Amino acid sequence: MTAPRPASLAGLAGVCLFAALAAAPAARAQQAPPRPPAEVTVVEVAPRNTPAQFEATGKTESSRLVEIRARVEGYLDRIAYQEGSVVKQGDLLFQLDPKPFEAALDSARAALAQAQARAVNASATLRRVRPLAQEKALSQKDLDDAVAADLEAQAAVAAAKAQVRTAELNLGYTTIRSPLTGKAGDSAQREGSLVTPGSAGLLTTLVQTDPMWVVFGLGEQDVLRFRSGVAAGTLKTPGQGKVAVEIVLADGRVFPQQGVITYVAPTVDAQTGTVTLRAEVPNPDGSLSPGQFVRTRAVNIELVDALMVPQRAVMQGAKGKFVYVVVDGKAEVRPVEPGQFYGDQWIITKGLKAGDPVVVDGAIKLAPGAPVKVTGPAK
Repeated sequence: MTAPRPASLAGLAGVCLFAALAAAPAARAQQAPPRPPAEVTVVEVAPRNTPAQFEATGKTESSRLVEIRARVEGYLDRIAYQEGSVVKQGDLLFQLDPKPFEAALDSARAALAQAQARAVNASATLRRVRPLAQEKALSQKDLDDAVAADLEAQAAVAAAKAQVRTAELNLGYTTIRSPLTGKAGDSAQREGSLVTPGSAGLLTTLVQTDPMWVVFGLGEQDVLRFRSGVAAGTLKTPGQGKVAVEIVLADGRVFPQQGVITYVAPTVDAQTGTVTLRAEVPNPDGSLSPGQFVRTRAVNIELVDALMVPQRAVMQGAKGKFVYVVVDGKAEVRPVEPGQFYGDQWIITKGLKAGDPVVVDGAIKLAPGAPVKVTGPAK
C-alpha cells in the first residue's frame, strides 16, 4: 500500500524544476539592459526659394519657312546653289532666261518714247490754240479738242511708264535670290524646264534655322498649378516674354543656348488637354534641325519659401508617405504630402513647418516613440 509514494515525490520535483526553468528567461528579460537610442542624422527644415519644375516634350520647328516660287513664266537657265546647303540672304538661287524679258522692256521703253513725243506735240498744239481761241479766231470746240488731246497724251505717257515698270519687274523676277539666311531644300525643277507662276511654280523651300522654334504642350494640370501659384504668390516669374526654358536633347545633353517663351495659345487643345507654347532658341551653329524631339524645362520660375527634405528621408507607410521628426529625443511620425522633385530633394507641400528636425539617415531603424541620438546634420 505504500509503494507508489516515491513516484509522487519524483513527479512533484519534476514540476518544480520545469517551473524554475520557465521562470529563468523571464527573469533574465527583466534584468536585460534598455535598448540604446538609435543614432540618426537630421536636417532642419528651412524655407527657401527653389526653381519650380515645369517639363514637357517638344519638337523643333523652323522660325521661318519660305517657299520659293516663280513669279513669271520662263525657262530655267541655271540652279545657282548647292541643294541642302546653307544660303545667305541675297544669294542667287535660280536664273531664268532673261532675253524675252529684256526685249519686252526695250519695247515698253520705245512705246514710252512714242507717247512722250505725242505729248510734246499735243502740248505745243494747245499752246498755239489757246490764244487764238481767246481772240475768237478759233471755235470753242477747237480749244476743247486741243485740251483733250493734251490730257490724252499725258495719260498715254503715264500708261507707257507703267508698262516700262512692269517690264522691269518681270525682268527682275528672272533673277531669284534668297530672302533669308537658312537651309535650302532640293530643287523641284531642272535646268531647261519651263517654269510657270502659281501652284505649279514651286522651285525650292528655305528654312531659317537661327533662331529655331520649340513647340510643346503643357498639361492642363500644370497650367492650373502655374496660374494658381502666381495668383497666390507662391510662384515667382520674371514676367511675360521673359520665361526661359532649357532644351534637353534626345541623348540627354543640355543644349548650350536657352530659349524664351514667346507664345502661349489662348485655348486648351480639346484632344490632348494641353496648352501649346512656343519658345524661341538661338541656334548660331545650326546644330538644331527642324523636326527634332526635345525636352523643355523652365529655369527661372521659382517656388517661394518652399520646404524641402532629402528624398531618402521620406518613407512609404500603409497610410501614405511619412517622415520621422525628433521631438524631445524621441522619434515622432509625421505624415507628409510630397510635391515635385528638385535634384535629390523632395518638396513637401503639407505636413512640415519651418524648423522641424527631420530624420534623414537611420530612419529605417526607428519606430514611433523610439529614443534617438542625433549624431549630426545630414550630408
